[in-house]
Order: sequence, then structure tokens, then C-alpha cells
Amino acid sequence: MSTFGAFVYLVSLRQYNSCPAPPEPSQNSDRAPRADRAEPAAALPAGNGSWAASVMGAAGSRLEKVLGEQFPEGERYFGLENFGNTCYCNSVLQISNQKKKTGVIAPKRFIQRLKKQNEIFRSYMHQDAHEFLNFLLNELVDILEKEHNAARESLQNLSLQKNLNGPINGQTNGSHKELAATWVHKCFQGILTNETRCLRCETVTDRDETFFDLSLDIEQNSSITSCLKNFSSTETLNAEDKFFCDKCCSLQEAQKRMKIKKPPNILVIHLKRFKYIEQLQRYKKLSYRVVFPLELKLLNTVDNSDLEYSLFAVVVHVGSGPNHGHYISLVKSHNHWLFFDDENVEMTDESMVQAFFGSPQEFSGNTDNGYILFYESLADKS
Repeated sequence: MSTFGAFVYLVSLRQYNSCPAPPEPSQNSDRAPRADRAEPAAALPAGNGSWAASVMGAAGSRLEKVLGEQFPEGERYFGLENFGNTCYCNSVLQISNQKKKTGVIAPKRFIQRLKKQNEIFRSYMHQDAHEFLNFLLNELVDILEKEHNAARESLQNLSLQKNLNGPINGQTNGSHKELAATWVHKCFQGILTNETRCLRCETVTDRDETFFDLSLDIEQNSSITSCLKNFSSTETLNAEDKFFCDKCCSLQEAQKRMKIKKPPNILVIHLKRFKYIEQLQRYKKLSYRVVFPLELKLLNTVDNSDLEYSLFAVVVHVGSGPNHGHYISLVKSHNHWLFFDDENVEMTDESMVQAFFGSPQEFSGNTDNGYILFYESLADKS
């Protein structure tokens, strides 16, 4: 299982098994029509308490037949049933590469819990996969922090018992230090540094901030490399945007740039394909052609080291606007690319990735565009 797979798996188990499911929605409740293209899967057998219980279907059989002897031992793939505009959730969860049977599963309790905890996802309107990813990451951090606090209280109790009853086996100090940094942060968290240089006294001020993903502005006929370059380009602060210099004790013109101080092991890149247009007073989708390579060199680091990353998953938005459409995903597993569309799972060719770069023309029928990219550090693999 990939590191991201372990991440999603833990959240899924927590969400499904730790809390009772909310009541079923009334049959008379208003439900918007499904926004995806997949047909509904067969229902799960009643009384099955396992969230990962599979419905062995034709999709799974086809996949096994196509893979043949190439099918990795113990590795299986499954589709996720759509419960009405939940493709945004399915497309992100499929990045996990969990080792289960082929077929279709129904993550119903997960969806119910998701809507209960966050009102953004309660309606049956089209939702955003990037917002869901952020929610998932933050939810996992909250879970681990609660576990960390519980462990810390336990250590404090042990320390108190040690003082009362004498030495206790185990090094509590070392354990306490290990709990400070979670494996989620080690996998996904990077550090950005904002460098601001006063143009009067030349003093450079650094400010660090952590990130789980990078949101990049995009341009027509561009690439991820050029988008990252623009992300770290130098910006001049003047007029109303002047910088307050502590050394000069006044507002001064300055130059500012942002670079990656600590690259993450898993680099998540969000392409900002939805832009607010003032004249239209609404958001518009940018189906620009943005090339994302299978192998990426990260050039905009503080130490200018050429770090290499490998693409292992893409979440694709299908549709012409931000308020409707569909999400699918491509995932690389054991050197094979898999295509996930809710209940449907198919094997595909590596060249299929290029089909989701976007359109070189502004007005085009091609609306299947890469939206969230997942890169894994090659240094982390070695």
C-alpha cells in the first residue's frame, strides 16, 4: 500500500467505524440528479458491517482478465459507488490503492459522516475535489493530534506513578519526542519560505509556513515547470502595497518571492482551473493546456537542488464549468496505470495521461482536464 493509501485507509476506518451513521434521508427529500456518467452499482447485501465489503461485478472480472499474469499478487482494485454527486470524494479516495477485491464498494457511511461533519458537503450540488482533499488532510491531522494528546496524558500518568512507586520500564521521554511529528506530516508536509528584501536597506526578512499542497495559477499552453517558476517569481511591493521594514521603521518598497524550503515526500499540486471573472460575477473554468510530466524536477527550492518526483496519480475534472461536471482519477500501481470512474475500473496506457493536459484553444470541446496531481519523491523511494 502506498503512503497515501495508508493515509486514506486510516481516515476511512476512523470515519466508518468510530461513529454511528446518521439517519437515512427521507424518501421524500429533494435530491438533485446525479452529475456523473456512471450507472449505479448493485446494492450491498443487507447487514454487512464492513465498509470494505465488495460486490464482485463485471468491472472487476474484466480488470482481472486484462491484467492476467501481470496482476500483482495480493493487489486488487475496486470501484466506488456514487451516492449522488459524490464523484469528488471517490476520485480522491481512489488514490489510496488499497488492497481489496475487485468489484464495487459502497462508502455510504463515509459519505454520511463527511456531510455530518462539514456543511460544505451536505447538499447534493456539485462539490470540489480539492476542498474535499483539504478536509481529509485536516481531519486526519485532528485525529492524530487527539491521539498524541491522549498518549501525552498517559505518559504524564506514568511519570506520576513512577514518582510514587519507583522506576518504571520504558523510556517515556523518548516516546514523547517521537509523538511530536506524525507520519502524515512526514509524508505530505512541506515548508515554504517568504523572502522579503527591503529596497532601501537591503535587509531580508524570512517567514516560513507549512503546506500540504501547492495551488498554482495556470496560463494557456504552459507546463507545471513554468507554473512553479511563476509561483516563485519576484514581486515588487510598492505604492499601497509597501512593506513595513523593521530596520527602517517605516513603509518601504520591497521585493518578495516564495520558495520551497523543505520539499514534501509527496508533492500535491492543485491547478487553479476555476477563476472568478469580475465582469461575469461568477467563476469560470479554465480548460487551458497545462503539461504535467511523468517525471518532474523541482527547481524552485531554497538550496536550488534539482529534486526529482514521479507522477503516480491525477484527479481529473470533466465538465465546462465549476458548478457541474464529474471527477475521475488515474492511478499508477505496480507500473500499470488504472482508470477509475466511480464504479468503473479499467486498465489504461501511460499515454492516456496526456489526454488530460487540457485544450490548446480557449473554446474547445475538450473539458477533461487534470486538476490535482500527486507526485512522489524519487529520493524517498531510494
